[in-house]
Amino acid sequence: MDVNEPFRRLLRNSVIALIICAALVTVCYFFVDRPFAFWVNESRFNRFAFLADLTYPPPILQDLAPAVLAALMVRRIWGPFRRWEHALLAASVGVILADQFRESLGVVFGRYWPKTWIDNNPSLIKDNAYGFHPFHRGSAYGSFPSGHTARTLAAASVLWIAFPRWRWAAVAASLAVATGLLGMDYHFVSDVIAGGFVGAIVGAYTAHFCGLDERPESITQQSSVRQ
Repeated sequence: MDVNEPFRRLLRNSVIALIICAALVTVCYFFVDRPFAFWVNESRFNRFAFLADLTYPPPILQDLAPAVLAALMVRRIWGPFRRWEHALLAASVGVILADQFRESLGVVFGRYWPKTWIDNNPSLIKDNAYGFHPFHRGSAYGSFPSGHTARTLAAASVLWIAFPRWRWAAVAASLAVATGLLGMDYHFVSDVIAGGFVGAIVGAYTAHFCGLDERPESITQQSSVRQ
């Protein structure tokens, strides 16, 4: 098999995923985001504290990622990484990259938030301010895409690829974070969808470059050949 075929397949799948993401975001922007945000606000889901608790893990993962990478660099002195260590490396790099992509895309799209959080920022619920304002910087324009979802899916996609038996955990973690974000009106539905696609794509690439999309036995055989 062509050694470049896995990367070409990943690239094709990424393009398809971005097309699907664009279609879903467009539909949600015109037909779902506003009515859903108003419904959540009127339903007062934010009185359930556990929904906010569901959104705490992604920033913690990002804070821990540099320490994990430093520990892995020291660990590498004693020999090649095992599969779970490759996965930890890929997930840590993916979380950091996903958040940076989110920051950059946030400036490109410049979307108002569903609610007013800081600095009296304009929002849908408070000011009926809705829409994208491309290339606007500032705290008022960071709703799209969701950074929490991007970071979560970056780690979850690595887990999905590296350890198929644990895919249920990847799905559960992703759904939990999305539920918290939407239930607290922290993000629009399309913000969460876009963040999820961004994170999943970033995670898939970090997993690929760490060799995690290969069969474990194939990696073992390659290591034996090098030795």
